[in-house]
Amino acid sequence: MAGETTTQSMTAGYSLPGLRVRNSRRMFSRALLYLVAVVSSAIFLFPFVWTILSSLKKSNELIVFPPTWFPAVPQPYNYVRVFEFVPWATWTLNSVLIASVATVGAVVSASLVAYSFARFRYPGRNLIFMITLSTIMLPVEVTLIPLYLLFAKIGWLDSFKPLMLPSFFGGGAFLIFLIRQFFMSIPIDLDEAARIDGAGYLRIFWQILMPLSVPVVATAAVLTFIAEWNSFLVPFIFINTTTKYTLAIGVRYFQAVAGNTDDAEPKFHLLMAASIMMTAPIILLFFLAQKYLVQGIVMSGIKG
Repeated sequence: MAGETTTQSMTAGYSLPGLRVRNSRRMFSRALLYLVAVVSSAIFLFPFVWTILSSLKKSNELIVFPPTWFPAVPQPYNYVRVFEFVPWATWTLNSVLIASVATVGAVVSASLVAYSFARFRYPGRNLIFMITLSTIMLPVEVTLIPLYLLFAKIGWLDSFKPLMLPSFFGGGAFLIFLIRQFFMSIPIDLDEAARIDGAGYLRIFWQILMPLSVPVVATAAVLTFIAEWNSFLVPFIFINTTTKYTLAIGVRYFQAVAGNTDDAEPKFHLLMAASIMMTAPIILLFFLAQKYLVQGIVMSGIKG
């Protein structure tokens, strides 16, 4: 008994320093990770912070050398002047309308397609799913000319229809894949129990799967809204009238005319303010939906 007690004491004595070393290494690794995260965040946030500060300066302060960090006298009225210089309110309404309708169409249609791939068994299902996923490799530039010719034939050019209605036809391969993976993590026993109670496929989809899929639906909605809000090339090709511009095209238009105005004052400080006003809603939306984004992306990879 005495020998066992001595052995245990020696083992405890030798393990305690080792435990302290492991804890010290773990704390050092975590501190190093936090330091890297803070430095990386500062580097990536630098352009955004510089844009905010520049949006509050006078026009001549942007060309001072060496450049100054802070405005001599903050000019918050620059944000108001943007509305006086270009139809910013109209562009904002256009972007909200297009992004909202396209998001609803993409999420609903992608959910229906994902429901088919996740719950039904039919010949060629896996092949069709693989073909659907392969469309991710096609850049938008490949299909842009055929789409332009098609929309020109049916009279949709210079309208919002090419920017909204195509999203109701599938929603995109990435959203289909994301939602399908989440549906496959939901036990199919729920579907079978609902069918025993007399529920049809659409009722199972709307009243059982969709309420349980709020994280992935919110994730798909946020990702789609951000993509539509920032979309530039497609609206730039299909929209010609200035009052029908979205914010992405409007900022580029603002950039083109900022240095070519009738008066002598450049408008680059107003361009900075316009860029902040376009970016702020997306940042706010991201932080509000951050919890759902993490849940939706993580839980979509449980099965499949």
